[in-house]
Amino acid sequence: MSSRRKLLSFPWLLSLLLLSGRLADAQVPAATRHTFTKSAHLMGSHFTFTVVAADDSTGERALRAGLGEVRRIDRLMSFWDSTSEVVRVNRAAGLRPVAVSAETFDLITRTLRLSKISDGAFDITFASADKLYKFDRQAHPALPDSAAVRASVRRIGWQKIRLDAAKHTVFLPSTGMRINLAGILQGYGLRRARQVLEGFGLRGGLLNGSGDIYCWGRQADGSLWRVAIGNPDHPNSVAAFVDVTDMAVVTAGNYEQYFTVDGVVYGHIINPHTGYPSVGLRSVTILCPDVELADGLDEVVFVKGPTAGLAFINKLKGVDCTLITDDNRTLASRGMTLNFYHGTSPAARP
Repeated sequence: MSSRRKLLSFPWLLSLLLLSGRLADAQVPAATRHTFTKSAHLMGSHFTFTVVAADDSTGERALRAGLGEVRRIDRLMSFWDSTSEVVRVNRAAGLRPVAVSAETFDLITRTLRLSKISDGAFDITFASADKLYKFDRQAHPALPDSAAVRASVRRIGWQKIRLDAAKHTVFLPSTGMRINLAGILQGYGLRRARQVLEGFGLRGGLLNGSGDIYCWGRQADGSLWRVAIGNPDHPNSVAAFVDVTDMAVVTAGNYEQYFTVDGVVYGHIINPHTGYPSVGLRSVTILCPDVELADGLDEVVFVKGPTAGLAFINKLKGVDCTLITDDNRTLASRGMTLNFYHGTSPAARP
């Protein structure tokens, strides 16, 4: 699980290029284009929303409302905001149950379902261990003391969370136990933002939450939305792309938040079973119609590793995955289809 919010930025791996939209600029008269874009700093990350609307007023009002919905969710469930419901639950760990909103209760309930089907690879109690590491991109002399890591793992465990559906309470039974919804919160925020935006009657949109992409409908010229996937060894380059609609394209990687020990890179996604950072993968990209689910699945694959992770994805209907291993192999699930640029090798099927 990610020890902080999702990645702060994706300078190469999952950049929104809207290449077909650029081509359309030269073909569609300006009077018929109604594409609007607005950005904001939310959930500790950069969000950019692009929508297709009938007029300026509708587009601007919709964008403000959509970004405002993400801001509301961040305040409600942030791990960092001292007034959030998640922080209140964590402060009461080992002491008492805490009543939360139906919205927060339902999202926590869904994370526990994902924990169950992934055999604990996704676990919001990973936060019990996150203070052991500093992902500062620096060389560290050693990993934390093994006794400290074992102690932190004893506090981790999604099965320990006690929920009362009648009272909407959440109880963490052990002092020092904490939950963090960062591994799924951006996806949930994008899903709710789309619902808000569709209330304005928009034809389509593409929502980018720090590289987590969620799109529906079409661009102003009627074309699909184009999302590019790059190569970590060549920043700002594009290796492949997908043309999609009604789809989420979500990525996790270890190239933004990490530290090294003896030349080995340790990324920010913690294995809840061991308490140590997950190894074996550099990046994971999930394609799935459900952006909230996709946001959690990328970390599931990271924790499980390339072989078990792809096997897990291949069992799920409507979900595909491509990943890059530590030794720079590009692998893909059985149903994954990418459009590769000239000179790029297609992904292998293990």
